[in-house]
Amino acid sequence: MTKQCFDKAKELIDAANSEDPNQEICEGKAWPKELLYSHRMSDMLERYAPDADDAMRLAASAQHIQRWKSPRSDYPINRKGYHQWRAGLYKFHADTIADLLAKAGYENEFIARVTQAVGKKSLKANPDTQLLEDVAGLVFLEHYLLDFANKHPEYDEQKWLDIIRKIWNKMSVRARQYALSGHIKFPDSLAAIIKKAVSE
Repeated sequence: MTKQCFDKAKELIDAANSEDPNQEICEGKAWPKELLYSHRMSDMLERYAPDADDAMRLAASAQHIQRWKSPRSDYPINRKGYHQWRAGLYKFHADTIADLLAKAGYENEFIARVTQAVGKKSLKANPDTQLLEDVAGLVFLEHYLLDFANKHPEYDEQKWLDIIRKIWNKMSVRARQYALSGHIKFPDSLAAIIKKAVSE
């Protein structure tokens, strides 16, 4: 029954993320953006925490589930609006995965555990939330930092140091050690500034 629930939940998550109208090219193939992100999260979890259980494997897949349905542009373009968007986004992701897990046949206790992690509840205190944050930070550094940098050529070195440190500070000591020990590939053009940011 558990494997049946897991396979059904994974199928529902992939189907939901496949609806993303935004495309991203990876190794010559066009992907729905959030489906690719979901696969990268799952891959990183397998590399970083291969003994993770089904709850965390599904949480990793659902970290950005249907994110395009809650765009940043729906909120004021200021710091307060950004925080409102993030809070709304976490709730949206948690509610969306809760519905899918219920459809897959999971019990309330299991659903609550996944939604707590996906909803970013009790970071630092909740090991599940921290694990998901670690994986998200590693995925961002390996796959998304370079693209983000290319979109913001106006940022000076200090701005980049601040951005990288903000991500770094959310990650556990274990995740930081994992990143620095060669397990993830930093973009060549940003490797120096990443190392500077995390060593000062």
